[in-house]
Amino acid sequence: MPPDLQLNRFLPYRLNILSKKVSLALAARYQERFGLSIPEWRVFATLGQEQPLSSNDIVDRTAMDKAKVSRAVNRLVDAGLLDRKPHPKDQRLLRLSFSAKGRDLYAQVAPEALAWEARLLSVLTEAERAQLWSLMEKLEQRVAEEIPASTPLSDGLD
Repeated sequence: MPPDLQLNRFLPYRLNILSKKVSLALAARYQERFGLSIPEWRVFATLGQEQPLSSNDIVDRTAMDKAKVSRAVNRLVDAGLLDRKPHPKDQRLLRLSFSAKGRDLYAQVAPEALAWEARLLSVLTEAERAQLWSLMEKLEQRVAEEIPASTPLSDGLD
């Protein structure tokens, strides 16, 4: 008889469910307050860390599907939140960065994201939070050993 697979005790399942719930909770807030979808928020947050970036850079950093990134970027450019300029060394590549309007919006979004995260993590003690980050790093390192080097992180599952 095969082992009993209990989904509520199966880590990949639980992580996926938690991730989706967190994304949905944030999406509702960002859509309502700022008009940003989940993919748009992820692009926006990534550019908040580093710019300019290409769409491919964003795909690599977020593990999002290339088509989702492309659609999100187009909507953000159309909304006047991002500027798209040719790369100085390769005119075929486009570099993305915040427009003035995008910088202003990011200045509103980032503090709200951090406050939401603080509320979520408030159910944990300081020691538990430190342990959570440590455990996540260990799991990320371990799972990286399981992924063949040639496998792209974006697989269309997001």
